[in-house]
Amino acid sequence: MATNLKNLSDYDIKSVPSASEMKFGIVTAEWNREITDALLKGAFETLLKHGAKEENILRKYVPGSIELTLGAQFMAEYSDLDAIICLGCVIQGETRHFDFVCQSVTHGITELNMNYNIPFIFGVLTTDNQQQALDRAGGKHGNKGDEAAITAIKMAWLQLEMEQMKES
Repeated sequence: MATNLKNLSDYDIKSVPSASEMKFGIVTAEWNREITDALLKGAFETLLKHGAKEENILRKYVPGSIELTLGAQFMAEYSDLDAIICLGCVIQGETRHFDFVCQSVTHGITELNMNYNIPFIFGVLTTDNQQQALDRAGGKHGNKGDEAAITAIKMAWLQLEMEQMKES
């Protein structure tokens, strides 16, 4: 569904399991820092709201959205996490660089999901302009960071449920 038809921060609170026993990583791109810091704030506060302990949320920065993939891989390899949230913002410019960055980060995060046994959450804005990004980083369309955090909780919970099914 298009973001302009849905607020990214709206969700059924009853549908979100407790995150009190979960550990999360959040890797955030420094590029477009005004936007990505707002996404990080949204994700972090949403995790806390659903019971995650502050000490169980690892936060790291990488230079840009391309580096999200390797930063997330480092988190997976060197930390014991239940889910990793990747936050970035790529704004269309005058060249095709936008297309290459978006394709690379999308493909990279998808590969991480397929190659590791934990969820990697795509929380990267890909907008036509700065205003669209602001609208999705706590503005009129909510905060993509909130949505990414809810997705991380739900996917970590799904994995836990599946592991429990396998054990029984």
